Amino acid sequence: MTRTTKIIGIAILLTGISAAVFFGCGAKKQAYTIDTAKVQKGNINKTVTATGTIEAITTVEVGTQVSGVIQKLYADFNSIVKKGQLLAQLDETMLRASLDQSKATLMDAEADLSYQKSNYQRMKALFDKSLMAQADFDQVEYNYKRAMASVANAKASLQRSQVNMNYASIYSPIDGVVLNRAVDEGQTVAASFNTPTLFTIANDLTRMEVQANVDEADIGQVILEQRVEFTVDAFPGETFTGTVTEIRLQPVISSNVVTYTVVINAPNPEKKLMPGMTASVTIFMSEANNIFIIPVKATKFNPDEGMQTGDSIPLHKNLKGTHVWVYDGQRMEPRSIETGVTDGSYIEIRSGLTEGEDVVLSVQEADNSEKSAKTTSSPFMPKRPGKSNQKPPQP
Repeated sequence: MTRTTKIIGIAILLTGISAAVFFGCGAKKQAYTIDTAKVQKGNINKTVTATGTIEAITTVEVGTQVSGVIQKLYADFNSIVKKGQLLAQLDETMLRASLDQSKATLMDAEADLSYQKSNYQRMKALFDKSLMAQADFDQVEYNYKRAMASVANAKASLQRSQVNMNYASIYSPIDGVVLNRAVDEGQTVAASFNTPTLFTIANDLTRMEVQANVDEADIGQVILEQRVEFTVDAFPGETFTGTVTEIRLQPVISSNVVTYTVVINAPNPEKKLMPGMTASVTIFMSEANNIFIIPVKATKFNPDEGMQTGDSIPLHKNLKGTHVWVYDGQRMEPRSIETGVTDGSYIEIRSGLTEGEDVVLSVQEADNSEKSAKTTSSPFMPKRPGKSNQKPPQP
């Protein structure tokens, strides 16, 4: 064998040894830390959060149509009242005087009408016999019609005075609870320009509502009958429930922020909730319970092209549809899956995975100083024949 042949043979032998070290001992040289998560059952809830104010469903402000002095109050704060119950009484002195004046005016108008009617009938008999000029008869007829108009006007004035007299007694328009009393006995109220409020009455405090302000970015996902949970500061740790009953179209603009009012019914049988309380609201847009879930991060995992994947394992970018990588403790392989609802952190698995399987979240080249229980040789490389399936020791 010539010297040249010997040199070539030695070179080929060294090359073979190097390849064996690289591929055969790659498990020791090339170690990875694999982060996984198990396929497990859980719940996925897609929600919208907002803040709102608790209000009574029906709130009525009771006022007065006439001016006067509050003579007597028959209801106070928190009084339970019935529809038609007397709440307050105004001094009727001036109103009664006005009523008496209207009665007198009507009597005067009726007396004048009686005279004008008799005069008209006499003059008409003369006019029919051509014993009276047309102009004189027209004047008599005119006076008679004016007398009739005066009577009608006096009757209307009397009716108005009677109504004002009735307004002196203020009654509750609904069954409910008095939330606010705005006047005291002896106080003068003036109804010249607007109706002063005397009482605020809530219809039924066992049925409340939450008026929540939902951001314009979320309002499109809110629909009627969605389930709602909310809390109030007065009862920490307690959660109240309700449903969406109304989505108001009128926008509310504050500091260039656009929100929409969503009305939520809030049963209140124990009367814990009070008008004006601030509620922290969670609206459940979609719910899926007792389903298989994995972190969304698993569906985004893509093996690095620099990893030793082996010829039989295609890279994630070449796979079609939604895939994850499943790790069995020795190696990883891609798995096609069908997904469902997601909340951004977790996603529903409808098919392709079974409970307890590990899906890969990330793979990183391990630091030699790490002592991680999940550090392994390249999980993509096929195992050599005769090798144990036991997990290789940590480097």
